[in-house]
Amino acid sequence: MPDFLNPSEVLKKLKLRKNIIAADFGSGSGGWAIPLAKILEEGKVYAIDILEEPLSALRAKVKIEKLFNIETRKANVEKGTTLLSDSCHLILMTNLLFECENKKAVLEEGKRILKPGGKILVVDWQKDNPLTPEVEFCSIEEIKEIAEKLNLKLEKEFEAGVYHWGLIFQK
Repeated sequence: MPDFLNPSEVLKKLKLRKNIIAADFGSGSGGWAIPLAKILEEGKVYAIDILEEPLSALRAKVKIEKLFNIETRKANVEKGTTLLSDSCHLILMTNLLFECENKKAVLEEGKRILKPGGKILVVDWQKDNPLTPEVEFCSIEEIKEIAEKLNLKLEKEFEAGVYHWGLIFQK
């Protein structure tokens, strides 16, 4: 039976080097940032979330797991981050865009801080899944369309578990 959603398995699709810099937009309490930080042993992960509570929980987990390459930042990614332009090799947008009013702004911010050749991983809920019937979904086609207008090249499209789709874009 396929996994519900396994961040470690999805991240393997990216074939990441250990020394890259990444940002996890909408990191929450670290469901993706922690597995990513374990892969990026010599790199860095910026875990960015709009809420302080999950960032605080993430900081506690980071101490317990003795991970020294995660830096938490509070920001609304729809309004921008304080990360420098062209500073990251990878941006994660996992279970995020369905919650955003301005998906284009989020993708633009991802592109802004992405180094040339860098990648954006988008994973989101499939429409009409039984777990989240009340959620207003963003369509995979809408995200591909926005990305194309931003000159982000679609590198891969895949199922990211039973109830999620995944896209990898390159700048």
